[in-house]
Amino acid sequence: MGSEVAFLRAVNVAGHGSLKMSDLRRVFESAGCRNVRTYIQSGNVVFQPPPAGGAGVRLEIQRGLGKLLGEAVVVAYRSVRDLQKALAEAPFGGLELERDVKLYVGFLAADPESPPALPLASAKDGLEVMKMTKREVFVVSRKVKGRFGFPNGLIEKAFAVPATTRNWNTVKKIVALAAEVAES
Repeated sequence: MGSEVAFLRAVNVAGHGSLKMSDLRRVFESAGCRNVRTYIQSGNVVFQPPPAGGAGVRLEIQRGLGKLLGEAVVVAYRSVRDLQKALAEAPFGGLELERDVKLYVGFLAADPESPPALPLASAKDGLEVMKMTKREVFVVSRKVKGRFGFPNGLIEKAFAVPATTRNWNTVKKIVALAAEVAES
């Protein structure tokens, strides 16, 4: 069974969803997952699901997270293959070298019923949605009034599904970690 990644929404953000990564690992391990690793404190979990896997494991993880945090948690699951494909399809090109931009990937927790036409922009927040795959949204953030906008609100509003967003560099590091776990 291949490795997967779970991206949790709103974990350890501004005092909300406080969660120790050791507790998060235990939730996945108690659901039967192996080689469970977390990356930074924002709720990124790389794991190998048990052979039976599927919806039952995800339901057990949801229950464990709900008990731990006292509320339902949005989780976007991706296979390592899905993430590698998203890396290959990213539209950022030369923007990765620019210092005045931040690059993000929004992970949709479900398929949108009616995706908006692209490109999609929010001038007041300096955000531009460059591309979308089936459930990944690629966003460029430029400084406006001395700050970078964070795209999760724009993504959830435009696509009408829950999402969680990660910095492009973080996504690349998670994919590298997931490849290591897949080989172990």
